[in-house]
Amino acid sequence: MKKKAFFLSALGAAVILSASAAINNDPVVMTINGKDVRQSEFEYLYHKNNVQQLAPQTIDEYVDMFVVYKLKVAEAEAAGIDKTDEFKKEFDGYCAELSKPYMTDTLVENRLIKEAYGRLAHSRLVSHIMLPLGSTYDEREANRQRLDSIRDAIVNGGADFVEMAHKFSADRSVVRNNGSMGYMSINRFPYPFEKAAFDTPVGEISEVVEDAPYGFHIIRVEAERPNPGKVEARHILKLTQGLTPEEAASKKAQIDSIHSLLMAGGDFEAIARAESEDPGSAANGGNLGLFGPGEMVKEFEDTSFSLKDGEISKPFSTSYGYHIVQTISHKGIGSLEEETPAIKAAISRDLRSSMPETEKLEQLKATFGVNVDSTVLFSIKDQLLAAEDATSSFAAIIDNSTRIANVGAKEITVADVTASIPENVRNGSRDPFTTFHQSLEQLIDQTAIETARAELYNENPEYRNLVNEYRDGILLFEISNRNVWDRSTKDTQGLENYFRANVDKYSWEKPHYKGYVIFASSDSIASAAQGFLAQNVIENDSLVTKLRDNFGRNNIKVEKVVTGKGDNAIVDHVAFNGEKPAAPGKWLAWFGYQGKVLDKPEEATDVKSAVSTDYQQELEREWVSQLRSKYKVKLNKKALKKIMK
Repeated sequence: MKKKAFFLSALGAAVILSASAAINNDPVVMTINGKDVRQSEFEYLYHKNNVQQLAPQTIDEYVDMFVVYKLKVAEAEAAGIDKTDEFKKEFDGYCAELSKPYMTDTLVENRLIKEAYGRLAHSRLVSHIMLPLGSTYDEREANRQRLDSIRDAIVNGGADFVEMAHKFSADRSVVRNNGSMGYMSINRFPYPFEKAAFDTPVGEISEVVEDAPYGFHIIRVEAERPNPGKVEARHILKLTQGLTPEEAASKKAQIDSIHSLLMAGGDFEAIARAESEDPGSAANGGNLGLFGPGEMVKEFEDTSFSLKDGEISKPFSTSYGYHIVQTISHKGIGSLEEETPAIKAAISRDLRSSMPETEKLEQLKATFGVNVDSTVLFSIKDQLLAAEDATSSFAAIIDNSTRIANVGAKEITVADVTASIPENVRNGSRDPFTTFHQSLEQLIDQTAIETARAELYNENPEYRNLVNEYRDGILLFEISNRNVWDRSTKDTQGLENYFRANVDKYSWEKPHYKGYVIFASSDSIASAAQGFLAQNVIENDSLVTKLRDNFGRNNIKVEKVVTGKGDNAIVDHVAFNGEKPAAPGKWLAWFGYQGKVLDKPEEATDVKSAVSTDYQQELEREWVSQLRSKYKVKLNKKALKKIMK
């Protein structure tokens, strides 16, 4: 077992086992195999069971059924099912899903909606300098510090922002825009970038912003203007990208002619469909839909917003070519209620969608208290970097039990972190310390969540009851499958023995044909197959293979049947002198093989379904009897009587 799994499971198990001692005013109603069952769990399952029953059970009736249920769970625990990797994976996954609502800050979404709506009123003109994130821990920290130094040189040293952008920025567009991103409105840039741009006062430079996976930024806010809302517009485009000056001049003459047609009353939509070279909008009459500041190139945006509703522009150029725009309508900023659906949609597409969980996690870590021993951390770094390769570097620390961090009272050792890294990741790591450091952060987060779940189990009866129910349900299913369900269908000798001992229970109201029906695609193939079977001794288990090998799988089909008279027209024709029915599809001929007519079943497989059901019930009775003898059950009759009142 991986140490990570052991660490986390042991953590959860320790708290669960100690939880019962901390639950007050919840008396023990029974003890089964030394394990207490409390009133809250018993009542929860009793009421839930009665909702699902057509005829509700009394407490007395339910007690016996509940005892059997817990005896089976005790047997599963004794069999070690709760210690298997399969169980832990399924159970941990369920707990993660069940605890999700409790691990979310429900106020975050409303805050983000109001924040976004508040930013709608203005657009901000921003410039930035960007450095890459780096692929290793050291590169990351070096780039962060380098950008912070650049910021300090501008803010406190008088360095020119544009010069520093040209000299250092990893954004290649700096050569043509001097680092300017233009006017930006909400939901157009990654959230960390947007937040810094709107939180930084006009004329100032933000602190270093990490915007994964793009890079580190410092952002200068140049100006702010009211947000004009959105416009709906359509256009006609003649492309000039990559053309010679002569070809571009021809496009200019074409757009001028189109403009003359429009001014003479030509239909904009029809002309756009016929003439526009914008493949995205031409088929729609040139319609671009609604767009706001920062969504189009500057010349196009400025022209579209400057026109009155219905007004058509003169031809103008952008980096794409020559355009004519008609502004259809202007749409100002709506009310909070009107804008909320679009804001929610934007939130769902970016980093903000996970913020209710990530902010809750940060709150939990702050509550529990997280401490990382930097001395140990950088000692591990030295060890990892000194090794010849990733495999040997991790091998050197895999059993290191030194505490490297703690989340509240829960300690995390170097070995815990190393064990949490899959072996293939450890062996293939190009930078072992980066891998180790990321895994440490993940394990801290995981430990905080596990600690919170443990507290939730302790403090929330609804969650605790659901967790217990699901845990016991997994164990009950597996142990019942092993001892009853799977066994009742696969134990062929047991089935046969049970049938022989109870043969009088099984009878038929009418005779049955037991044997094979062999179908053929023609009378000639049917005759040939009969002759082949008459001349050869073929074991039943190879009957299908032999016939297919000799006559082709598309020409022959074999069915083994135990069918009553009157239940199947073909069997009636083969065994009971019935009339020949219409051919089923391509099978034009058929005949019986090794068949006989029985008045009653002669072996378990003749009535397998009925025998399996009865055998299953017999196994269940025997098993429950064994469990009652094996495990001690103690009922708190006084507590149960109080529930009955």
